[in-house]
Amino acid sequence: MHIQDIINCIRHGRIRITDHADEEAQADRLSFEEIFFSVLQGEIIEDYPDDKPYPSCLIHGESFVGQPIHNVWAYNPETQWAVLITVYRPDPLRWINWRKRIKK
Repeated sequence: MHIQDIINCIRHGRIRITDHADEEAQADRLSFEEIFFSVLQGEIIEDYPDDKPYPSCLIHGESFVGQPIHNVWAYNPETQWAVLITVYRPDPLRWINWRKRIKK
């Protein structure tokens, strides 16, 4: 999966937002405009090619004011639709430079 696939879906309105992602966005006070912005200039930091029903990935990006945001997206290559599975502000105690998980 390529980040451009997710970006194209965002730009063309081919996205679905799970209830979980909606709840997490509200809990972390993130607007969907800010979440989408974080993807547009973001990068894939983890790939989950074996996820079902579609491959997914973790994207690191930044908010309008430069704060880190993590989003997990699934992508259906057949329909070219993307699903926002979850979104959150990463915990600094669990990430190195917001891109690499700290091993426990």
